[in-house]
Amino acid sequence: MKRIILFLMTNLAILLVISVTLRLLGVDQILNQSGGINFNALLIMSLVVGFSGSLISLFLSKWMAKRSVGAQVITAPSNATEQWLFNTVQRQAQQAGIGMPEVAIYDSPEINAFATGWNRDSALVAVSTGLMNNMTPDEAEAVLGHEVSHVANGDMITLTLIQGVVNTFVFFFSRIIGYLVDRMVFKVERGTGPAFFIVSLIAQLVLGVLANMIVMWFSRYREFHADAGGASLAGRHKMIAALERLKLNHEEAALPKSVAAFGISGGSAISKLFMTHPPLEERIEALRRAA
Repeated sequence: MKRIILFLMTNLAILLVISVTLRLLGVDQILNQSGGINFNALLIMSLVVGFSGSLISLFLSKWMAKRSVGAQVITAPSNATEQWLFNTVQRQAQQAGIGMPEVAIYDSPEINAFATGWNRDSALVAVSTGLMNNMTPDEAEAVLGHEVSHVANGDMITLTLIQGVVNTFVFFFSRIIGYLVDRMVFKVERGTGPAFFIVSLIAQLVLGVLANMIVMWFSRYREFHADAGGASLAGRHKMIAALERLKLNHEEAALPKSVAAFGISGGSAISKLFMTHPPLEERIEALRRAA
C-alpha cells in the first residue's frame, strides 16, 4: 500500500504546484480565444500537465520512498538477516529476469513491504523490521516474491501511464468547469476572473479523488497477479501462509478506521472503491482456486 499512497500523494502535489505556477505565469490565458475557450490548447496543456505529474512521480518514487520511511539500503550485509534478505531478493530477481533491485530495511513495527522504481532493472524492494521479526523465513520469502513480481510485471510503469491519462482528464474537465462557472455564475465576459482559477482548483481536487478510484482498481487487480508471481517464485503454500499471517496480524491488531478504510480489515462497498489492495480473504481464495 505504501508505494501506491506515496505515488498518489506525490502526483497530486506536483499537479497542484504546476496548476498554481501556470496561473501565476499567465499561461492559463492561452485557453481563451475570441471570448471562448480554446479546446485544442486546453487538451495539449492537459496532456503535458497530466503526464508530467505522473512521470515526475515515477522518477521520484525511489527517492521519496527511501526518505519517507527512513529505509536503509543494504550495500554490504552486516548480519545473517541482511545476508538472507539480500540473497533471497537476488535469487528471485534472477528467476524473474530483472536486474538486481536495491534492497532496504526500514524501522517499523508493522508487517509491511513494498517495491517501487522507474523501471524493471532499477527498482527498490524494502521490508519493515516488523516483517522480519514476525514472519517465518518461508512467509517472508513469499512476500519478497510478491514484491519482486510487481517489479517484473512492470506495475509501476503501467500505473504511471494510467495516472497520466487520468490526470489529463482531471485537468481538462476541471478547467471546463471553472470556465462555465466563471461565465454563467459570475458573468465574466472577457478573459477569466478569479473564480475561474479557484473553481478549477477545487474541481481538480474533487475530480482527482474520484479519478483515483481507477488507479485503486488497477492496484487491486495487479495484487492478484503479484500474489501469483510470489507463489511461482516462493511456492503457493508459502504465499498463502504469508497472507494468512497478515490476516491474523490485522485481526489481532486494534486498527483505526482510517486504516480499515484501505481494505485491510474489510469495510463498506464505498470504502472498497478506494482500497489499494483486495481483502486478504479474496487473495487467499484466489490462490487456493488456482491450485
